Amino acid sequence: MTKHIFNLTDFPMFVGLDRVYDQMLKHADSMSMAKAIPNFPPYNIRKVDDNKYTVEIAVAGFSKSDIEIEIDGDTLKITGNSASVDEEDSFLYKGIANRAFSRTFNLADTIEVKDASLVNGMLKVFLENIIPENQKPRKMDIKEEPSNETATGNY
Repeated sequence: MTKHIFNLTDFPMFVGLDRVYDQMLKHADSMSMAKAIPNFPPYNIRKVDDNKYTVEIAVAGFSKSDIEIEIDGDTLKITGNSASVDEEDSFLYKGIANRAFSRTFNLADTIEVKDASLVNGMLKVFLENIIPENQKPRKMDIKEEPSNETATGNY
């Protein structure tokens, strides 16, 4: 595990972002072990519009029944286990990997996994950022108190 040189409490302007900070540190630690993690299968994360995203994973050789998509809280995990090739098959050259894989994506609290499809060797997982009304940007009205009264800060 990497030693981190600062703490989030050193930066008071980041109110309530402890979980995000912890996820960033976890990701940084996993990146330090990147040499041990294979880059298979390749993937894209596409922004479709302001609130919609698509995770595209190249899974040629995998069928729908070989792939599992699991959503656990703020984690999207995609695993694949290809049916084993018979040992008696004879290849002159074998350049297509039929190995198992696992890809994990951390999701924001407001991201929902909507759907998934497998077309022409591409797995597409459709995501949508659904922001609750109480988290959408809004303007606050400022009340004007009479000048002879002191503000009490009543909530």
